[in-house]
Amino acid sequence: MKSPLRIALVLLAVLLFLAGPSLVRFYTDWLWFGEVGYQRIFLTMLQSQGTLFTITFVLATAWLALNLNIALKAIGNVRPVFTTREGIQVTLPGGRQLRTLALGAALLLAALIGLFLAGRWQEWLMWRHGVPFEVQDPILGRDVSFYVFSLPFLRLIHRLAQTLVVLAALSTAAIYLVSGNLTSGFPAQLSMSPKARRHLVLLGAAFLALLAWGAWLQRTEHLIESSGLIHGASYADVYGRMPAALVLMFVALVGAALAVWQAFDRRNWPIPVAIGLYLVVSIGGEVYSSVLQRFIVTPNEQVRETPFIEHNIAATRQAFGLENVEVRPLSGDALLTRADIMNNGATLENVRLWDHQPLLETFGQIQEIRTYYDFTSVDNDRYRINGALRQVMLSARELNSASLPNRTWVNERLTFTHGYGLTLGPVNQVTSEGLPVLFVRDLPPQTTVDLKIDEPSIYFGELTNDYVIVRTQTREFHYPRGDDNVFTQYEGTGGISLGSFWRKLLFALRFGSYQIVLSDDIGPESRILFNRNIRERLLTLAPFLRFLDQDPYLVVADGRLFWLYDAYTSSTFYPYSTPAGPVNYIRNSVKFVIDAYNGTTTAYLADASDPIAATYARIFPDTFKPLDQMPDSLRQHVRYPEDIFALQAQVYATYHMTQPAVYYNREDQWEIPAVDDGGESRAMQPYYTIMRLPGEPQAEFIQMLPFTPRRRDNLAAWLVARSDGEHYGKMRVFEFPKQKLVFGPRQVVARISQDQVIAPQITLWNQQGSQVIWGTLMVIPIEESLIYVRPLYLRASGGRIPELTRVIVAYENRIVMQETLEAGLAELFGGKMPPPPTSELDTAAPAPAAPAEGAPAPPSASPQLNALAAQARTHYDRAVAAQKSGDWATYGEELRQLGQVLQKMGGR
Repeated sequence: MKSPLRIALVLLAVLLFLAGPSLVRFYTDWLWFGEVGYQRIFLTMLQSQGTLFTITFVLATAWLALNLNIALKAIGNVRPVFTTREGIQVTLPGGRQLRTLALGAALLLAALIGLFLAGRWQEWLMWRHGVPFEVQDPILGRDVSFYVFSLPFLRLIHRLAQTLVVLAALSTAAIYLVSGNLTSGFPAQLSMSPKARRHLVLLGAAFLALLAWGAWLQRTEHLIESSGLIHGASYADVYGRMPAALVLMFVALVGAALAVWQAFDRRNWPIPVAIGLYLVVSIGGEVYSSVLQRFIVTPNEQVRETPFIEHNIAATRQAFGLENVEVRPLSGDALLTRADIMNNGATLENVRLWDHQPLLETFGQIQEIRTYYDFTSVDNDRYRINGALRQVMLSARELNSASLPNRTWVNERLTFTHGYGLTLGPVNQVTSEGLPVLFVRDLPPQTTVDLKIDEPSIYFGELTNDYVIVRTQTREFHYPRGDDNVFTQYEGTGGISLGSFWRKLLFALRFGSYQIVLSDDIGPESRILFNRNIRERLLTLAPFLRFLDQDPYLVVADGRLFWLYDAYTSSTFYPYSTPAGPVNYIRNSVKFVIDAYNGTTTAYLADASDPIAATYARIFPDTFKPLDQMPDSLRQHVRYPEDIFALQAQVYATYHMTQPAVYYNREDQWEIPAVDDGGESRAMQPYYTIMRLPGEPQAEFIQMLPFTPRRRDNLAAWLVARSDGEHYGKMRVFEFPKQKLVFGPRQVVARISQDQVIAPQITLWNQQGSQVIWGTLMVIPIEESLIYVRPLYLRASGGRIPELTRVIVAYENRIVMQETLEAGLAELFGGKMPPPPTSELDTAAPAPAAPAEGAPAPPSASPQLNALAAQARTHYDRAVAAQKSGDWATYGEELRQLGQVLQKMGGR
């Protein structure tokens, strides 16, 4: 008894060693899903995986064991003797031992197949819960839901069934071979015992039946595959390959029936005849389709393919949400006047002069404050600032634990737990030093506008994904203040309690950190926060959704910081739709909101009409809230996503052509223009802006992208997606007449580089060692005409901060370069343009008012005060110069001396 017990204990220890980490991760994941309030998703995924594995495992085990036992009956309990070619006799295990081995092999194979199928749980759930699209394919009349939800799962089951039949045939043939019931000596004929013959022939019949099922599936697959000219079934497919697939299905079923007959009859011809018929029909169907294509379709391709081109155009536009794009013609003849410029002040006051990368570098130099803070990305949004709608760019100041000067476990996990604050400023304003004007800056956050920030702490963000432990005996670093630091304690609701020894042990095992168990700083109130990276958090929470956007954006609402992240539903099985990238159907169906302090994650259903999203809502009830339940303070910052707009623009460049003849000849093919960007030609990217669309009464937050005709540089149209209020998600395209030449982005860039004023200045800057950085060329529609604006940045030799130095403005045949956009517009259209709205940070102190008549004049400053003022100005200029060159030691010393001078001035 001791030996079996010892073996059992060893096996148990090995099992725990192998399965232990998975069990720990499973339980801690269970706790995490409960903490974020989505445990039902975890349960549904677990139940579906377990159900699929169990069903597959039982059926596969039963099938394989049944076939193996039937084959093993031919052996009985005799130990077969196998003689090699060298005459060596090998005695094989007897029937009883082989049955044990066969059962073990069946269990192992079934487990592997079950694990594979359990990983495809989404396809099973969508097949079970699929919501109809209420749209039928134009050939077979099936609802699109069959292709999106049912077809992927049916193909999976078909491949699985074929695999099981082949495995059963190979394994039983091997048993019959070693037992002498099957001989294959060549050139002698194949000979089998009656039992072996019947068994293998019936397996052949099963395989033929599966071939019939495959032919039936193949008929539908033509609608989701490329046929050359279009994506979807073409003329040759509909009238050649699809009918041939039906015939092939019938032949395969007849072949399966013949094989069953052969299994119980002595005749040997049925299966060879069935195989021959299958091959003849399969090859013949393809030959017939090729002949049809060559002699019927090709001579009259446009006429023959016209109905199928119509199907492709309609399906692609519908699959990418382009069927309701509103087309607005523009005359192209309108000439702008100074009055037009003045009337579109809201548009021109929000022209984005700061590009993401230069601004990110500038933020990093002037607002990171300490080396362990990082600005990961810059986001575009709009806010109501002092009563006016303003476009702003903002960036979160996140903590980068990898940059801590002393990277100990206590520092990384207990002390430095969160980022703090953000930097926010208008897109179109610049200081006299060429730096961005900031509405929100410094630590703690200082705001110069009516934008309240009560809780600037960032525990959940884009940068970090390491765990931290809060509410410990160790003080949490909050933010630096001079030479001292401010500390805090987490008061939020996020995290999982570490109140017991077992919880500590579990998380110590999960994260491989023994300190969690041994640290005296972790007490009953301590909580562990993990999955703090926004993208990783949502991928864990909702793996069934697609996250195209790499960059969630930060929103300030109700005095708190939130992250908004767009999620998508997609498919590759929409019939007749041409793929763009990895999908041929996509919707921005879900918007996630994550509290940067608590980690509270809320999913809002942004597109209730999407059948895929409705299917997920069936699978995971109570997971998605209606979008109208989103608080108004957040709803005002919902924007149409950049990634899906870029994808739609890519598709619309071709599928704005709705006439089959135009599409066939590609007469009006558009493309996204590419412009020179620092020596490289890059396709223009969509950009956000606030502007008044032609024909609309007021300015709004939109996203836009221009088009040019293929292989030509003039402008053909520009596409916009709207983001505000009831117009959210609506798209509009403005088209210029084909007979009118409107300069396109590439032509404008070429003219800028050849301008007799601009080109020499750029050359001069480069020769002086400065780096010229070209900003994004922006197309600014005004009334029915266009203005091009391109900012230009300069980085001094040896410096790190790019400065906004010039703004280039182009209209019609004229190009000017000025220090500000307002000056450029004034030069082009005459008069003095109104300056952009100002803030307290970018305005100088107002000049003293003139004394009222009869009042005494104010006393003049003393010579000593004038001298101190001159000293203050000198220290200020030196500090600015040091800031531009990245010399922070000198910068700090000059500010210190400036402070001393200001104190002396205050004393006087």
